[in-house]
Amino acid sequence: MRVLSGIQPTGRQHIGNYFGAMRQHLQLQADHEGFYFIADYHALTSGPTAKELAGYSHDIALDYLALGLDTEKTVFWRQSDVPEVTELAWILSCVTPMGLLQRCTSYKDKLANGFSPSHGLFAYPVLQAADILIFDSELVPVGADQKQHIEITRDIAGYFNNTYGEIFILPKEHIIKSVAIVPGVDGKKMSKSYNNTIEIFGAEKSVKKTIMRIVTDSTPVEEPKDPENCNVFALLKLVASEDELKEWDSKYRNGGMGYGDAKKRLAELMIEYFKPYREKRAQLEKDPKYVQDVLADGARRAKAAAVKTMLRVRKAVGFGAYNV
Repeated sequence: MRVLSGIQPTGRQHIGNYFGAMRQHLQLQADHEGFYFIADYHALTSGPTAKELAGYSHDIALDYLALGLDTEKTVFWRQSDVPEVTELAWILSCVTPMGLLQRCTSYKDKLANGFSPSHGLFAYPVLQAADILIFDSELVPVGADQKQHIEITRDIAGYFNNTYGEIFILPKEHIIKSVAIVPGVDGKKMSKSYNNTIEIFGAEKSVKKTIMRIVTDSTPVEEPKDPENCNVFALLKLVASEDELKEWDSKYRNGGMGYGDAKKRLAELMIEYFKPYREKRAQLEKDPKYVQDVLADGARRAKAAAVKTMLRVRKAVGFGAYNV
């Protein structure tokens, strides 16, 4: 089945991105046809400078390639290199009721987090629907809290199909069965907007320093501690073996262990886990032409699929000489 997902270039990727979505995207390559894109059109809603947008887009390409994206199995491109998606977004906007967009929780959430109420932010779900529908996507990996995005896409496709005929496949959501919410160093959900992240490819010294800043309670060293209510232990679950995790569970409950010991071990394990990917990324950084060639080839393959869909769409709505 064809699986599609977009990744916004809004900053350096962190371990919450990896364990929450990126790892699952890469795992899906084994059994599905992947269509993954760098969502730079979408990123404009956060107001990046040109330098930031270009830099973060290149960083995401490096990250995915270093983490194991298979360019033979997966089409990987920059969203803006296939502008047909914006044409489809306009066409879809003409059949999308305002009420549907006004009910979108993502728009309200963005405003609550300080985003300016632009038309791009409001109409974001229409462009997102175009991303999905233009490539005849069958599965879209999302977290359980993002299911509404796919429901809206199906609604928009339904409005179009009811108006112009059965043009679009109705995609299904693939709920990512990820770990529990990855906590940031302050205990909130790890997010760039909270400035509480541990970068995947940060310098080792910086990663260690960040991990040592993880917020813990004030339980004395000699006292027992609850591992299930500890941010450090939650992160240990991501990288420690089952046997080692049992040992740490016992240490927490028996007392006599300081949080600093757990943080030091977490830093070691986190650096060890990402070491081969960090080495691969360092190699890729020396060959920017290869990265650009990968994106160019991905854009060519994605564009071929998009053009086929747009031929159907343009004929259905009456553009050009199709119906003369």
